[in-house]
Amino acid sequence: MSKADHSDRARSLARFALLAAAAAVLVVLVSLVETGPLIILQGLAGLAVCAVGAWWFLAHRGIVRVLGGALAVGAPMAVLALFLNGGLWFTAPAGVALWAGALGCARGALRADRRPDPPAAVRPGRPPRRPVLIMNPASGGGKVARFGLVERAEALGARVLLLTPGTHTDVEELARKAVAEGADLLGVAGGDGTQAMVAAVAAEHDLPFLVISAGTRNHLAMDLGLDRSDPSRCLDALTDGVELRMDLGDVAGRAFVNTVSFGVYAAIVQRPEYRDAKAGTALDALPDLLSGDAGERLDALADGRPVSGQQALLVSNNPYSAADPLDVGRRPRLDGGELGVLGIRVDGAAQAADLAVRGALSPALTMLTSRRVEVRAAADSDAGAASIPVAVDGEALTLPTPVVCTLRPRALRVLVPRDRPGAVDQAPELDWRRIATLALDRSGSGARA
Repeated sequence: MSKADHSDRARSLARFALLAAAAAVLVVLVSLVETGPLIILQGLAGLAVCAVGAWWFLAHRGIVRVLGGALAVGAPMAVLALFLNGGLWFTAPAGVALWAGALGCARGALRADRRPDPPAAVRPGRPPRRPVLIMNPASGGGKVARFGLVERAEALGARVLLLTPGTHTDVEELARKAVAEGADLLGVAGGDGTQAMVAAVAAEHDLPFLVISAGTRNHLAMDLGLDRSDPSRCLDALTDGVELRMDLGDVAGRAFVNTVSFGVYAAIVQRPEYRDAKAGTALDALPDLLSGDAGERLDALADGRPVSGQQALLVSNNPYSAADPLDVGRRPRLDGGELGVLGIRVDGAAQAADLAVRGALSPALTMLTSRRVEVRAAADSDAGAASIPVAVDGEALTLPTPVVCTLRPRALRVLVPRDRPGAVDQAPELDWRRIATLALDRSGSGARA
């Protein structure tokens, strides 16, 4: 598509976005004339009550948890009934649909207007002659066997090292031995924790690294744009691959490719029953952790900036795109040279409601970027030698404080298939002033080259 076509598309979508947004506002105003502003305030109150109920459900046990669950479920239903009884059975859905359309058109306009990523980020990859792939047959519920990864890899000339389920294997030592025996590429079919350990060895020897999406969640594979539904397609990189560079995180001398979690989540991961019953373990542990009876508050320094009294802290290898602590989304890039820092501090039901209503604008949520993050328990004294639970790419550890997180910029060479179905454009940050500029531009000059 030519530059002029991009400009016309961006301008048209921006105009549709403004029209849909104006129509949504008009629908709301008409509703207010018919029902009065009280019903809108009641809707916001219902949202706050739902957030309070969710907090009680997570932070308490017994009758308070039951009451919280009832509020979390009942409040939205009560708001819906209120809207229907108030005559909003048509205008409320219409307003929501129009606003959703406005948001979709606005993001489409910004995506069409945005300058594409520079092509120099990816370069042709040289097919390896002696690739070695480490595969965990138990990872992802048995994806290695289900997708025939061993047979396909060996047919492409790779040497496969299979881990033995139920036994401890020093994966780093296995990777080092493979390098000593002449491997010119290291790859992993397994979880992100195993990926990180082998990636550290590949970076140390400046060898290309291959990610095979055979884990459970495959966060790194997702951010690289790899096919997570069919891990065998990742092996296409061995014959038709391109190479890119990504940053490699370091926490207390240990590599990480995705995230380091402190506080509530890290404490839950430490529990032995977590692997077999994640949801039940989390619900059982959260009341003690959130009330402060178990676990500890965290203090952090991000490039010297204090982040104090946090219940949970997430440090990521490059920042994530979303401010939602329950769904941080994807990382728009992996070579930005900065850590993402997401901290949560909720001291009660009122702050939980504020976080639910205001989202990223709530003081309960801290979001920033940093090149160096130092984390310790808030109760530590300078003379203390405390340790805290840490989850490194989902793996449970206990590390002495202060725990220091840094990045090694562009330290890892990653070989990926030329065709990456998940390598889609990230949704740009919504900017209504830019939308208005695009919509009012008659010459097409508003679109960026």
